Amino acid sequence: MSDPATDAFVAHRNLLFTVAYEILGSAADAEDVLQESWLRWIKVDLDQVRDQRAYLIRIATRQSLNRIRTMQRRKEAYVGSWLPEPLLTAPDSAADVELAESVSMAMMLVLETLSPTERAVFVLREVFDISYDEIAAAVEKTPAAVRQIAHRARQHVDARRPRTVVSPGERREVLAAFQRAVETSDLQGLLDVLAPEVVVVSDGGGVKLTALRPIVGVEKAIRLFFGSMQKVGGTLSAEPTVINGNPALLFRFDGEIDGVAALRIDDGRVSGIYYVRNPEKLSRIEAETPLTVR
Repeated sequence: MSDPATDAFVAHRNLLFTVAYEILGSAADAEDVLQESWLRWIKVDLDQVRDQRAYLIRIATRQSLNRIRTMQRRKEAYVGSWLPEPLLTAPDSAADVELAESVSMAMMLVLETLSPTERAVFVLREVFDISYDEIAAAVEKTPAAVRQIAHRARQHVDARRPRTVVSPGERREVLAAFQRAVETSDLQGLLDVLAPEVVVVSDGGGVKLTALRPIVGVEKAIRLFFGSMQKVGGTLSAEPTVINGNPALLFRFDGEIDGVAALRIDDGRVSGIYYVRNPEKLSRIEAETPLTVR
């Protein structure tokens, strides 16, 4: 005999995970939020719940806000740049433009610049289309306050988000050009595909060698890539993959995974490279993680 509480939670699990991940940027912490949300959900009187989806999102949001404050302390002690945990997503996830943009590395880094409450409000309103009243209940603010927070967060994000929408086809073309240039150490090829002010952010977590701060400029970026290859040694290969709903590259040296690079593309060139090498963040790049905004 099925249990209504379990059935409801399972039906919305992928949605709740996506909510928590977009607020936190960490799959491991999002899984913990789901566990905490489940423990609270099974204590709820379902007869008093009018909208199970909205109620579950409210629980997951509150748990995410509790968790994000703990994460902030971890980030303060983190060695080098911190990047969101990359997720392998289904090959067709790039076709869902709304989802692909909301979980892209570029957007996730923009969300990092918001306060915890602003981030939760923005994600719930702009990505999941939750009503202001429901968001107010989730973040324990008045609907009027939530509207103001949403407006402020939207302005902040709009000023920093990618300027143009890039089609999946254009992403694949730019990614292929970047892959060829890196694998063949083609200097001119990299100059052609990288934007002059390209920003490279690499995350090794103090475990793998990376630049501790973002690298800005095409010449510095090229020196970083070629220098890293010489230090690591071995045979380099780059495999196309789909990370956070967007085309990316999985790098291997002598067959061993070195890291995953997600790209930001503007005006047909790579304007941002987000390279995650921290082994603790690479556990979800070989098995698909289902994400949904519905």
